[in-house]
Amino acid sequence: MESQDIFERLRKGETISPNDPQAYKMREESFITRKLLVQMNSATDPKEIRDLLSQITGSDIDETVAVFTPLYINYGKHTKIGKNAFINFDCVFLDLGGITIEDGVLIAPKVSLLTEGHPVSPPERHSLVPKAIHIKKNAWIGANATILQGVTIGENSVVAAGSVVSSDVPDNVVVGGTPAKIIKEI
Repeated sequence: MESQDIFERLRKGETISPNDPQAYKMREESFITRKLLVQMNSATDPKEIRDLLSQITGSDIDETVAVFTPLYINYGKHTKIGKNAFINFDCVFLDLGGITIEDGVLIAPKVSLLTEGHPVSPPERHSLVPKAIHIKKNAWIGANATILQGVTIGENSVVAAGSVVSSDVPDNVVVGGTPAKIIKEI
């Protein structure tokens, strides 16, 4: 029986060992993505940027989406972006675990969405542990915030600039700090 494709296994949250027979595919795909990123990050026309991002993500990027490049993505095919989303300069998306950005989301400069981690145990540390990030409608992620693997940001919520979010954020709140805590309700 043929084992599932490594990208399907990553999307399902399976830990990938460094000696997995398909591990090389992650690096191969990242080089394909990087080639498209160089083109996208050099483009100045918003439509051309969206078209290249559509190729990177393997999905249609709506004309209402605005992306200020540069944007850095290691894979791309596990990123889904809704309508009226805004992604500002210098963001980093590590998306092997899956990133969903719903409609109306605002992402400030230098935001990192990191769906990938590693086990703490030194003998297993080179394994890759993927967990999806989900940013719900109308959320606002402040400048230089980091969203860690497995986190959902609730609808209409705000992540304060410079925060590190390591656990789920409910709807309609402002969170801030490291690790991020609820500051107030909206």
